[in-house]
Amino acid sequence: MSITAAPPEAETTAERIPLSYNQEFLRAFDKGGTDGAFGHRHTLVCGWRVTGAIDLVALQKALDDVVARHEILRTAVRGDEQGGHQVIEPPSPVLLEVRELGEGASREARAEEFLNELDARPFDVRELPHLRAAVGRFDASDAVLVLATHHTSTDAWSLQVIMRDLASAYAARVAGGGQARQDVAAQYREFARWQQETAASARVDRARGYWRERLAGARITGITSDRPRDENLASAYGVHRFVFDAQLSSAVLRTARDKRCTPFMVMAAAYSVLLRERTGTTDVVFPTFSSGRYEERFMDAVGPFFNFVPVRIDTTGCATVGEVLGRAREACVGAYQHEIPFARIAEDSPELLAPFADGSLAVVAFEVLQTAFPMEGSDAGGPEFAEIRHRTRSQQVSSAIPDGGLWAMDVLPNGQLAGSLKFDHHRFDESTAADLVARFRELLSTLADAPHTPLD
Repeated sequence: MSITAAPPEAETTAERIPLSYNQEFLRAFDKGGTDGAFGHRHTLVCGWRVTGAIDLVALQKALDDVVARHEILRTAVRGDEQGGHQVIEPPSPVLLEVRELGEGASREARAEEFLNELDARPFDVRELPHLRAAVGRFDASDAVLVLATHHTSTDAWSLQVIMRDLASAYAARVAGGGQARQDVAAQYREFARWQQETAASARVDRARGYWRERLAGARITGITSDRPRDENLASAYGVHRFVFDAQLSSAVLRTARDKRCTPFMVMAAAYSVLLRERTGTTDVVFPTFSSGRYEERFMDAVGPFFNFVPVRIDTTGCATVGEVLGRAREACVGAYQHEIPFARIAEDSPELLAPFADGSLAVVAFEVLQTAFPMEGSDAGGPEFAEIRHRTRSQQVSSAIPDGGLWAMDVLPNGQLAGSLKFDHHRFDESTAADLVARFRELLSTLADAPHTPLD
């Protein structure tokens, strides 16, 4: 039975709440409770260094306040003869783990190891709420706070919303013992209904026309894996992490400014050349992600809003590496100007997804992480929070994705470029991941410092 099947007991609400397009997209990758989109490792985990004393009683209450505030954290996705729908459950306590981290290596190293360990833990999608927390303490005023969620209920942007609301709720609990006074949060079910209500509109029709023309004859570019997919094996994801040196990072950001591009556009150009070299095709299509929130009222909401956005960069006729940047800029601007739910794009361009069915190919999505609410402190006198983003320790076992691979870049506060490449050990060797990153670094350097280098 699918993990999304309805349980035999009566549901807690008579109201039938529709799924969003993204939840329907996730259901297409449902492989049960062990693997796929509803698998026990399809999680999101983030960590913050906390400077200052932590009141654990107040933290527990604040975590529970967050679950009460955001319904999606206690929402189950069900399926029956009528299709998929959401079921919202009453609030329940968040699991809070506390551990003493002790002495040993540097605190920065131990903090990252603690975060990696929790990132590798399974999280049953049937376990509500879809939020866990852990505090690792070095001493009374230095700790690590880790938040873990199931990806079917959140995205990277949502985790930062959760952390911001948690800090506010914690401050209120410490100050007066009551809940924080916050504006009413938009709920994910409102977003799902809004998507259904606006499915047919002139704007959506225009965007669909753009994508039909833009993606005519296109398929997402898949990378040949070291070993073909074995349907009898559950995925075994690990992650290769890296941080580029300050000189290269500065050159990439300078190129973005000089060419009136975003850092993502520059890195997308280098990635498209990498795919061109790896696959032999000059017409590259890769998926990236947006926050998928569309309207201002959903910016402070929690849920799986993230949207799959195809980027097609045709390098045919480009004589130099630098010329690819112009193509990448045009492709990215067009993609984001015409963004609609990926399900609508796939309806019109079904061949786009063909590589997912090819057991010898892996689709590797490429993104640059977006920081919604930088958390560098809290109210005067309270603890200060600094997100752990400078990560260099790779993992043999990590959280998973439904299929393929995920390449995520980040522009750190100090300007350095950091990244991770998530891959299935059953299909790729870690040396392959390291080689891809090494070649990507070379291409970034060439694009920034020697853009007139011949493409071939």
